[in-house]
Amino acid sequence: MTDQIRRQLPIVGVAKVAHGRNAMTCLYRCGNACDHPVPNASGNEYFGDLVAGEVSRRGVMKAGAAGAVVIGMGAAGALSASPAFAATEPPPALPTVDEFTTAAATTALTFKAVAPNRVDAIVVPNGYDHSVVIRWGDPVVPGAPKFNVHGQTLEAQLKQFGYNNDFVAVLPLDKKATRALLICNHEYTNEDLMFPGFVSQDALTVEQVKIAMAAHGMSVVELERVGKTGQYELVTSGPRPYNRRLTTLTTHFRLTGAAAGSELLKTAADPTGTDVIGTMNNCAGGVTPWGTILSGEENFNQYFVGAETSTGDAKARFNRYGIDTVNRYPSGSRKWERADERFDLTKNPNEANRFGWVVEFDPFTPGSTPRKHTAMGRLKHEGANIIKSRDAKAVAYMGDDERFDYLYKFVSDKKVDGRNTPEARKHNLTVLESGTLYVAKLGFTSATEIDGTGKLPTDGAFNGTGTWIPLVKGGASMVEGMTVDEVLVFTRLAGDKVGATKMDRPEDVEPNPVNRKIYAALTNNTNRGVGSNAVADEANPRTNNKHGHILEITEDNDDHTGTTFTWRIPIVCGDPTDPATYFMGYDKTKVSPISCPDNVAFDGAGNLWISTDGNALGSNDGLFAVPLDGAEAGHLKQFLSVPYGAETCGPWISDDNKSVFVAVQHPGEIAGASVANPASNWPDGDFAKPGIAVTWSVWNKNIGA
Repeated sequence: MTDQIRRQLPIVGVAKVAHGRNAMTCLYRCGNACDHPVPNASGNEYFGDLVAGEVSRRGVMKAGAAGAVVIGMGAAGALSASPAFAATEPPPALPTVDEFTTAAATTALTFKAVAPNRVDAIVVPNGYDHSVVIRWGDPVVPGAPKFNVHGQTLEAQLKQFGYNNDFVAVLPLDKKATRALLICNHEYTNEDLMFPGFVSQDALTVEQVKIAMAAHGMSVVELERVGKTGQYELVTSGPRPYNRRLTTLTTHFRLTGAAAGSELLKTAADPTGTDVIGTMNNCAGGVTPWGTILSGEENFNQYFVGAETSTGDAKARFNRYGIDTVNRYPSGSRKWERADERFDLTKNPNEANRFGWVVEFDPFTPGSTPRKHTAMGRLKHEGANIIKSRDAKAVAYMGDDERFDYLYKFVSDKKVDGRNTPEARKHNLTVLESGTLYVAKLGFTSATEIDGTGKLPTDGAFNGTGTWIPLVKGGASMVEGMTVDEVLVFTRLAGDKVGATKMDRPEDVEPNPVNRKIYAALTNNTNRGVGSNAVADEANPRTNNKHGHILEITEDNDDHTGTTFTWRIPIVCGDPTDPATYFMGYDKTKVSPISCPDNVAFDGAGNLWISTDGNALGSNDGLFAVPLDGAEAGHLKQFLSVPYGAETCGPWISDDNKSVFVAVQHPGEIAGASVANPASNWPDGDFAKPGIAVTWSVWNKNIGA
């Protein structure tokens, strides 16, 4: 056993905030959002006043390589959006839910739970193994130079795998899934851990700033399977026509929808208001039924300066999106305006409005133009995930990752064309350009019993009813005093006006392809019930919510296009020995501790998989799985843990039920760490290089076997 693996304690000082995330992550991930005023200062009622109806051990010892991990799982059916087709053929319609889940319908989660730990490695159950697929700096575009941390250049980073990947999708290129495309988001950079000898943002050269810009965005790389196993590896030779980098510097992201061309989106460089340079802070995402990628632009606010000169409506709008209107350089400022003046709002006041969108990208068409869909609203998008309605409309669910912000739904006007023809594909690429945008308002059954402790009401459940309130419908604004483009560009303000329910950081929101219910990860909110902030309510039942919870939504008409629903909280996270936790009534002595749910996924049996970010229980983050029905409902178990200081992102469960891909984000991101003095040596034994790892079953059995 190496010292690297044995080490259980950090090698540098640990500075944490209340929710468990390290102070260095807070600085770079979101610009210390928790240290700033809550952006939602609306006077929305506190909904406590509402009542129902009102609305293997062997895997532990392997230090993989940074990046994405693939873990062999056997029968964990994948998310419902992975097309399987030859690259030379037009992409077909995805299989129906029944077709997709039949083979894995009896999947049982029989793996032995991984224990909480502080190990600087990937830890998986006995019988499973893992490998690293790709890490920061690995080649993406053919001709990319070998990574050299001491010799980084902009030209190189534009061709290399970016930093801190979050969303992961693996889309087969042939019917046997021997080849596939791996698509990843790159959410943010940490210059402390990127550049040797880092002193401050001011001391960075302009080229280093541009290197950081180029390390944001998205990557597409081709993979191939190792024999008949669930393991994948990077294709490193040949033409690789699909391999591509999209960055903050990539030109021509096309704005679509009703707000495209709005005065609110025009700049001197783009007087049409339709052509954006770049994407950034790409967090989670999804895959459409027609095989394109959706990527959510999240904490874009920290990249802009100059709002301190704003007044009136402009100042209020900047404040609502967390853009500092007091200090030119608040804590966490990137100072990118030194390299590109579009990040200075005194010179380009509308530039910030061009970020915070859902980006759609076609990875199967080399050179395709990515699009930012204004019809889906502008917020801090964690991601967007689609289920088809019974009449084939695309219904997308979205969370706005901010304390006291909202849940959203988008229903397309157009129907998805399921034919396998070029005409159908051309049509489907326009489906998200128009539709009805809703925000959620929740009502409660036991409002008067909620005291902030997490104690269950006397009816035995946190539950209630809800209404989807339309913001834009039929091309018209449904919000008094706001035009259509104002609603779409300043969607948070529209949600404030209609009285949407303030939630505890709604992040990933995904439909379950088996039971067709919707599951949202509510990560945490240590401001809940503190000071003048909104008090605990039945949908957010704990004051100073450090550990988060899972919300389940059941649409009333099972078509997902209606306006009413019921909801419940199946899991209240934390230490199972804490009375303020809940796991669907399951015996809590058999349940793994879990804190800060972030992303969710589903296997072929409809089991819920949860990745975590910011474990407030003192252990490394991980990936967890839990059945949602039957005798084992609520039996949540930890399937893996990520290295010290890292967050678990993804996950993506392969369609053939053999592998799970996990993005290992920000390993070793601990205050005081540096390239010369790393807090994590994962995966190569020197300094941490965030990337993708893959876990697969060495027995080639079902994930639960």
